Parts: sequence; C-alpha cells; structure tokens
Amino acid sequence: MQKAPEIGGLKEEIRKGNRAALAKGITLIESFKEQDRIPASQLLSGLLPFSGKSIRLGITGVPGCGKSTFIEAYGQFLSDKGHKVGVLAVDPSSQLSKGSILGDKTRMERLSTLPNVFIRPSPSSGSFGGLNPRTREAILLMEAAGFDYIIIETVGVGQSETTVRQVCDFFLLLMLAGAGDELQGIKRGIMEMADGIAITKADGDNLKSAQAARGEYNRALKMISASDSGWESKVSVCSALKGQGIKEISDEVGEYHRSLTANGKLEKIRKAQELSWFDYLVLESARENILSQPTLKIKMETHRKWVENREMDVSEAVLMLFQKTEKEN
Repeated sequence: MQKAPEIGGLKEEIRKGNRAALAKGITLIESFKEQDRIPASQLLSGLLPFSGKSIRLGITGVPGCGKSTFIEAYGQFLSDKGHKVGVLAVDPSSQLSKGSILGDKTRMERLSTLPNVFIRPSPSSGSFGGLNPRTREAILLMEAAGFDYIIIETVGVGQSETTVRQVCDFFLLLMLAGAGDELQGIKRGIMEMADGIAITKADGDNLKSAQAARGEYNRALKMISASDSGWESKVSVCSALKGQGIKEISDEVGEYHRSLTANGKLEKIRKAQELSWFDYLVLESARENILSQPTLKIKMETHRKWVENREMDVSEAVLMLFQKTEKEN
C-alpha cells in the first residue's frame, strides 16, 4: 500500500518525466485492490493541474490492418519532430484467466527504444469499449509527465470500440483495401465517429486498390452527417513500412487540433468527455459493488442452478435476483 509521503514523491518523479515512476503510477491507478484506491485518487488529484496539454489520438482498425506497425511509424515520425510520445496499447483480456499477453512492446520494438517515447500495454480487464477501465487516468498521468502526443490503441474494431471516442481528440480508423466488402465490414457508428480514415498497406500491388477504396470511403462519408465540431472527415492512404502518407496524416491531426482549439470546440468536447467518463465509471463501480455483495453472490449461485436445470427462465431468474424479500425490506 502506498503511503501519503510516497505518493508525494511519486508525483514529483512523474512530473520530472521519470519513466519508472510513470509506470509505477499507472500500475497503481489500474489496480483493483481496495487498499490502492485512496493512494491512486491522491496521485490523480495531485497531477490533474498538470494534465490536458497533449494531443490525444485514438486509433482503431479492422483485423490485419497493421495498427501496431502504423503506430510505430507514426510515433517515430513524431519523435523525429521532437515530440514526446506516449502510447497506451490495450490488449484483450482472457475471459478465463483475465490475463493478457501485453505484447505491444515486442510488436513496436524499434519505437520502444526511443528516449522520448513511452509505451504502456494495458489489459482491457474484461471492460467493454476496447479500453482499460483506467485508460483516461493513464492519459492524465502521461500528460503530467510531459508527453505532448498520446496515442491510444484499442483492442480492435467493432460496436464497443466507440468508447475510445470518449477519451481522444482525434479518432482515426484504419482500414484495408481489397477485402471485397470494405463498407460492409465495419459498423456505421465507427464511421460516424471517425475524424479521419486511413487505408493502410497502400504500396506495391495494393496501391491501386487502396486508391479505389479511398474513393469509396469518401463517397460513403458524404452520406454521413457532419460532426458537431464542424470538422469534415477525410480519407488518406498510407504505407507504414514505406513511411508514405504518415506526414499527411500527421498534418491532418495537427490541422484538426488547431481548428478546434481556435473555435473553442476542443474545450467543449473535452468537458463532455469528462462527464461521459464520469458516467461510465459510475456504472463500472456500481457493477463492481453489486457483484461484490456476499448475499448476492449466494443468491446468484442458487439462481444459476435454476437456470442450468431449466427450472426457471433466464429473464425471470435475473428479475427475481434483485427483488427484495419481505424480510429484507
């Protein structure tokens, strides 16, 4: 358990950009241990005034699109420009062991060696939305440590991945060309939320099909209403292996950030995100608190038996689970 003086020292080291301290701080806020909750809250409260000054980029994509390869190329490009880059890579957790492989440092081997880049792989911990339940807090710690670009990589693409939109400024969707039914392979909700789409692996024989896919997506975007920010999403083509198109995507992200900062929309978006994340964590905490009640756990086992033995319908079993008896009232 962290003591108050240790938290104070940890806060100062994170402010200095100490990587070991930053890793320790993120581990603390991601902890599910009851004794870590107060120290984690103290750490976040102490670092909150020093956060909020980065460009937050959320990245998701279809399977095989090369998210890690793209992030490595993009992160190196930013690093070469003198930026401090933090990468939060969320790996799926096993439904059985709750563990994760957390192999992003291996997949981004070259990027992880750069002195002004910090890569933090985190498990999704069974949370919906493609993020770790404490992703937002990890972003705040990275910002307090001086990272001016934060890249958040989700576990994949799908209906639940829209949660990443609630923690980033620019939401980039990576797609492949030549799959045959590109527009059918993703949910409309992702398309509506994306601030930009990038067709990856656009080199060699794939270049022509990538250009064709770009036209298809541009036509599809015209049928989607513009976002409240007034930004019109664009479609790019890139090759992470060749380093082609990376600068154009970086310029687009920069243009987006400057435009929304100038018209005050970015501040409004972040305030809305704060409230959305508050609601999200309230529901997560409520779920944890409910499921941790000993009496409920015993009742759940009984109701599970009824369902398993087909003595009761699932819906009825759940309904009765939360009905109080006269004795409980």
